Amino acid sequence: MTAFAVLFVCTGNLHRSPVAERLLAAVLPESGFRVRSAGTGARPAPLDHVTSTILTELGGDARDFTARPLEAHHVERADLVLGLERCHREAAVRLHPLALRRCFTLREFVRLSAGTRAATPGEAVRLAASRRGEMPPVPGEPDGIADPHGALPHVHRARALEVRAAVLRLAATLDPGASNHLPGGDGSPDGLIVAAPVPSERAAD
Repeated sequence: MTAFAVLFVCTGNLHRSPVAERLLAAVLPESGFRVRSAGTGARPAPLDHVTSTILTELGGDARDFTARPLEAHHVERADLVLGLERCHREAAVRLHPLALRRCFTLREFVRLSAGTRAATPGEAVRLAASRRGEMPPVPGEPDGIADPHGALPHVHRARALEVRAAVLRLAATLDPGASNHLPGGDGSPDGLIVAAPVPSERAAD
């Protein structure tokens, strides 16, 4: 059986999308899923100490990660593309327009999937895409997770907890039988974390 491929996208591929990638990989069976990430403005670089530490605390594997720039073939080969903000979703669609119906923001996909029951991950994507035109739109901010680049560590952690909450809901949608507990990471309740606003820095992450 071919693994279901999930691709997370942010800007620098240094904070939000690596956290999403490694936390989702920690709760989904490796045999059935392939989870990767990339950045619209990324350059090859390892995770910084703050992100690496927080990711490890939350139960993800921070080892051997290198940021990579988003390319068209990454989008083409993914069964589900999840931007951390709408600009990332739109960038993926521009690179490969045929992927439109499988490109969402992370929170958008979670929101559109609420209350649905899908037999397979592919069906979950189709259901979410079909609901996109049926449900009223929301402002951009609730569908995105802000960039913590340049912020203090407690803001990085708050953003990571927002990612974690959405990822656990995502995992339950893609594989209802998957564990919703991350190894080693207590973190916070699954509700979305509200933190002080952080200025968006598009050139970073």
